[in-house]
Amino acid sequence: MAFQTEYRFKLPRGYVDPEGNLHRDGVMRLATAKDEIVPLQDYRVQGNRAYLVVILLSRVITKLGDIKYIDTETIENLFSTDLAYLQEFYRKINEEGSPRVHAKCPKCENEFDIDLVTGQVIAAPAEGAEGGEGRVGQGG
Repeated sequence: MAFQTEYRFKLPRGYVDPEGNLHRDGVMRLATAKDEIVPLQDYRVQGNRAYLVVILLSRVITKLGDIKYIDTETIENLFSTDLAYLQEFYRKINEEGSPRVHAKCPKCENEFDIDLVTGQVIAAPAEGAEGGEGRVGQGG
C-alpha cells in the first residue's frame, strides 16, 4: 500500500467563485517543511500573523471543485466556517495522520471514531484494555 499524501475533503458551506458557482469538494496534500517555512518570510504574515493560515492553505489545497489554481484570494474569500474546517483538517492530516471524527450511535449509544478518508468505523478500545484501536466494519 502506497503512502497517502493527498486527502479529499468536502467544505461545510462551499466556496462561491466570482461567477456564482459553488465548489465544495477538494483535495489537500500533506504539508512539507517548506510549506510551513516560506510563508513566514511573506510581508503579509510579518504584518499580521493570522495571515499565515491563508498562505499555508493556498499552498496545500491542490483542488477545489473545478478551480484550476488555488491562490490566497481563493482562501480569503472562503466563508469563516469553511476556513475553520480547513484549518482543523490541515491539523488532523499533518499532526495526527488520517483525519477522524468522534461519534456516538443514537440507538445503542456506543462511541466510536470514523476515519474521514476511508469512511471506516474505528472501534474505541474497550475499557481497561491496553493498546490501540481496532478496526471494525461499518455501522454502530
